[in-house]
Amino acid sequence: MVLLPGLLFFLMGEPARCMASDGDFKLNGDIRHYAVANGTVYIATEEMLYQLSHDLTLVHSLSQRGILIDSDPKFRRVSETNEINATFRVNILVPLVEDDALISCGVIKCGYCEVLDLKNISNVRYYEHVQVGPLNHSKASIGFRVNVEKNSPTQTETYIMAAIQQNNDSIKSKSICPEINTVQLYDTNNNQEGGIFSIIDQYKTPQIDMRNYGDFREFVDGFQINLTIYLFSNLPSKDNSNKVRLLWFEGKYGKLQTLESLRGATLRISDDATDRRSRLLASSVIPGGLPVLWSGVFSLDGGQTNTVLAVFDISPDLTVEADKDPDFCSSGSVCDQKQLTVPKTLKPKTVLFRQNYMTSVLAVRQKAWMVFFIGTRDGQLIKLAVDKNYHTTCPRVLYRANDDRQVFPKIHLDQVDGKHVYVPLRNQMKRLPVSNCGTHTTLEECWSAQDPYCVWCSTGSCTFEDDCQSSDWLSIPGDSQQKMVSFNVVKDSSGQIKLHIQTHLTVGQRAQSNFTCQFSARSRELCSRKSSPAQFPQCTCILTNSTLPAEGLPVTVSITVGSKKWLEQLKLSNCADIRGPPTSLLCRQCIEAGCEWSKNSCSWASQGVGNQGSVCQMMESWGNFSRPEISSISPSVVSFYGRNHAVLSGYNLRDVTRVRIQADMDCNPQESPVWNNTGVNLTFHINKTDNKGVVKVCVLLRDGSCHGSAKIAYQSSPICTNIEPSSTWISGKRNITLIGSHLEFVEGVVHNHAHQEVRPPRNKHYQNLTYDTPAAETTFTSSVFLKVANETLACSTTITYYPDPVFTSFTSTRTGNDFQIIIEKEADKLEMTMAELSVWGIHKEKQYPCIMEAKETDNKTDFFICEIQNPGDATFQRLMILYGDKKVELPTSSLNVALFSLRVFLLITCIIVVVVIVYRSKQKKLTDQMNNHMEDLEMDIRNDIRQEVSPLTTAPARDANSGLCG
Repeated sequence: MVLLPGLLFFLMGEPARCMASDGDFKLNGDIRHYAVANGTVYIATEEMLYQLSHDLTLVHSLSQRGILIDSDPKFRRVSETNEINATFRVNILVPLVEDDALISCGVIKCGYCEVLDLKNISNVRYYEHVQVGPLNHSKASIGFRVNVEKNSPTQTETYIMAAIQQNNDSIKSKSICPEINTVQLYDTNNNQEGGIFSIIDQYKTPQIDMRNYGDFREFVDGFQINLTIYLFSNLPSKDNSNKVRLLWFEGKYGKLQTLESLRGATLRISDDATDRRSRLLASSVIPGGLPVLWSGVFSLDGGQTNTVLAVFDISPDLTVEADKDPDFCSSGSVCDQKQLTVPKTLKPKTVLFRQNYMTSVLAVRQKAWMVFFIGTRDGQLIKLAVDKNYHTTCPRVLYRANDDRQVFPKIHLDQVDGKHVYVPLRNQMKRLPVSNCGTHTTLEECWSAQDPYCVWCSTGSCTFEDDCQSSDWLSIPGDSQQKMVSFNVVKDSSGQIKLHIQTHLTVGQRAQSNFTCQFSARSRELCSRKSSPAQFPQCTCILTNSTLPAEGLPVTVSITVGSKKWLEQLKLSNCADIRGPPTSLLCRQCIEAGCEWSKNSCSWASQGVGNQGSVCQMMESWGNFSRPEISSISPSVVSFYGRNHAVLSGYNLRDVTRVRIQADMDCNPQESPVWNNTGVNLTFHINKTDNKGVVKVCVLLRDGSCHGSAKIAYQSSPICTNIEPSSTWISGKRNITLIGSHLEFVEGVVHNHAHQEVRPPRNKHYQNLTYDTPAAETTFTSSVFLKVANETLACSTTITYYPDPVFTSFTSTRTGNDFQIIIEKEADKLEMTMAELSVWGIHKEKQYPCIMEAKETDNKTDFFICEIQNPGDATFQRLMILYGDKKVELPTSSLNVALFSLRVFLLITCIIVVVVIVYRSKQKKLTDQMNNHMEDLEMDIRNDIRQEVSPLTTAPARDANSGLCG
């Protein structure tokens, strides 16, 4: 072991690739473990450790990647990705508030632990290569802090109890890493006997093993209450059966005696043979004194589909002889197989809730109520309030993910304000309010929510009690009630009739001191002077007249509690006059008159106000109707947005007026009217819901009775994550594929430029659907939306419109009995495929299909190659091309040749003209030159002649002249 007096090596936290807003913190990887302590949240992912404030604001982050140096066995974190060759994977995360430390243990090569500063996780106080927890990456192993009495009740030691999952990966890892036992206690500081992370006590190594090492085991949860330590595990067997085991330990006299105090029990949901497959999935102790109540999420089928929430009394039985468990044993007993004790079997006090895919639970106390926050595999957080008699209110969905993001097995309460819970979903942490009191705007709404967190404040708002500054407030009582005010009428032996009013409220001190009831009737004085004054929560009126009119007596009761005043309208009837066949309608009429329904008849109520709100729900009434039966519902699987125009089929449906949809324990069933009723088929709307899961369906007759049984499954909303191809031509009708999840629920696709044009899917499955795009007038980028029932959901991707493709020409070549056609198209951004083209060659108005074979592309042109098979002697005048719903005709190749010949002819003609022009120009120039040359030659000849003639003509002249002069 190496003590670090300070920060001995370089630490650098990788920048957190995350975001915190509106109670949501997104991480750079999936959550492996997290812990809450002292107003701080610590989260370990595969590569990061985060420290967040209680409102999920990032405080510090620490990279779990670095270099493992063999020569000096330590783990050095670095930020340069090219040097990383090790990752510290955390399996146990335990805050020690008293020591201001956070212990983080897991695996690099083998075991590795660190002690971090609780206020700044970037400060590593100590590290050691020691195994505390599993060597594999399983989350089905646990580690938590325990306090153990050392020598006296005032002297305690803090340890970490680590319970290790056993499976094949664990066995393989033992070949390279030290072996570790099932359950051990580890020191948490160097002041303890063996030093930090030591398992030694009294020169021994106390531990818990399994008597049968061949069995697989997984640990689900562990915690300590006072001095008793509780540990829960599953013990699956090869025959697919399973035992859910609870182990008790007494935290006294050090590690050795604590582990040797082992006792156990087996938890079973029922005596049914199928209960052998039950597994424990999640766990939460219910705060309070004795008895020790605990809640567990159990899978009844061994998976995660059929799950229930049950409450057990897990108070330890210390009368059982210690360390005689048939499955687990301490090292002190050397796992002796003799004199073993069969563990006691614990059965639930009640099964509170049935809901598919439950994965986690948190139980808290709020006044006289127990409140359970339940996470599911499909991304829901459900709140269930339970009164002191284990009666449940309506389950409320506090959060619902659009996708199927599983809730982590542990949910924690924000201890700073007590008004939020931390809900981990894969790669994000959510901080969600425990109640939405503010959404209720009236006293009746606030009370009807049956939420023990909410009170109606004198300021006129529904809020948390500590947010109501005065003591003048009203809330629900300590037991579940269906009405805020109930009443009954009692007739005693003397014929005197009493009207009893009962308010079902919990109130503040100021409100309780001001409680009154005032009774009035239009036709007469109602109450005699013998009536006693009101005393919260009841008041009584002794009627002055012992006879009630046959048509009933309308009564108004004005009730004042604190500063709140409201009216209750009642109608009193003679209970003995309410007669008829025992139908649910007659039963409700009896209860609504303040009478009592018993033994299928109506009578005067007994003293006091009972709760008969549900007595009529179990009744069935046939009357003059044939019993309806349901054979099928289509569709029977929908998103939580519901579905319009569902079809219910069955028998004797002619008199059905409505369809009722009700979840397990749902006190507010939804009803939908029917139409197009043929007696064997009817149409109705499947209403939207807040809750994913399976609901029951029955059909209602006019008397209110409900018949038949069917199921509808509500699942997640459709999500569109990608679109292929991501472009279309402006003429529309391109076949587009949307990719995502739950796309089978989509009823239509809409583009934002044509929001009135709903495109029905051509084909749809869970992960994809296809549809044809609407046309557009220009090129642009369009948003895409999904129509689901009455909702319009945006896709996360867009689609771009481009001009229609331009086909320029084609050529055809005979190859044996077939023709090969090459079609040229201008290159564009549409990325058109062969499957999107249909081509026919046309000969004498007869169409010959051309089978697409290949596509080739250069920078400027796309070439589509197809083949027309066995066209005979046909020659094709033109091609017909179809894409989307647009047809394009291309001229034949001969016309193209003619055009080419015409171009050549014109070109040659131009060349000849140019040559002629040039020739004539040259000829004219040559002629001019010849003329000029001839003129010059003529002049030269003339000059020569003159020169030769000149002497002959000049000599006689000289002689004559000379003779005359002489």
